[in-house]
Amino acid sequence: MEVRQIAPSELKSLLALYQHLHDIDDPLPDTAAVESIWQELVGNSRYRYFGVYTAEKLVSSCTITVVPNLTRGCRPYAVIENVVTHADHRKRGYGKAVLVEALSFAWSQGCYKVMLMTGRKDEATFQFYEAVGFNRNDKQAFAVKAPPPNLGAR
Repeated sequence: MEVRQIAPSELKSLLALYQHLHDIDDPLPDTAAVESIWQELVGNSRYRYFGVYTAEKLVSSCTITVVPNLTRGCRPYAVIENVVTHADHRKRGYGKAVLVEALSFAWSQGCYKVMLMTGRKDEATFQFYEAVGFNRNDKQAFAVKAPPPNLGAR
């Protein structure tokens, strides 16, 4: 197992892995738009995409964003998103390894906390995140999704 930052040339592998993140997802825009977003992300030092590789294949990943902050002595905080492990490679420690790498990066950046939300409701998922150090009782999370586009508006 190798844990490292996902290289800019590995977008295709990351997008393939994301097929294991959600049962249903919004379609991607055209290739040029996806590539443009990817270049923006990998070109910004506040974003990191970490991956776990077995036999040089990406099998698990997450993304972490470091957010500047004016409280807590101006120490930043971080947000982890899109934690995913390929369905054929789960329960082997890869998810934990990629999260440990992301947390290490956050601490190296002086973050005072790291937040993560999950849409999963099963106890096994909660226990997985707790085993890495997250506390489900520390804060209460709220999320709001964008309203659907008004397709009839002109």
